[in-house]
Amino acid sequence: MKIMKADSRPTRAAPASYFTGAVWQNPILDEPERVRAVSVTFTPGARTAWHTHPLGQTLFVVSGVGRVQLAGGPVQIIRPGDTVWIAPDERHWHGAAPDCAMTHIAIQEQKNGESVVWQEHVSDADYLAAPEQ
Repeated sequence: MKIMKADSRPTRAAPASYFTGAVWQNPILDEPERVRAVSVTFTPGARTAWHTHPLGQTLFVVSGVGRVQLAGGPVQIIRPGDTVWIAPDERHWHGAAPDCAMTHIAIQEQKNGESVVWQEHVSDADYLAAPEQ
């Protein structure tokens, strides 16, 4: 058994090259692991860039109100207790609502050492599109 104390894994700012707005990441698992798990907090309006995962991704919303969108689909609202499964290689983004922060746990496996393929930033027009209710 290994207990990883919270203060042994400091909070880090997510890189601006892959995120819009202030985003904070708290690692859950030590690297390198086959499974990556991170608690991610998005401030209001913050979001990821478009991206894919070679083996898919699971998001579990812990607090706040968020948004998620698959390429070509509607923006969807996500709330605490919601679980989102994104299939392998589905192009998507996720983040907080414009007026509310959101924290989720992001879980994904690595394939050949890669767990995410980053793409361009999400435009304000895509982010602010009317969500599906």
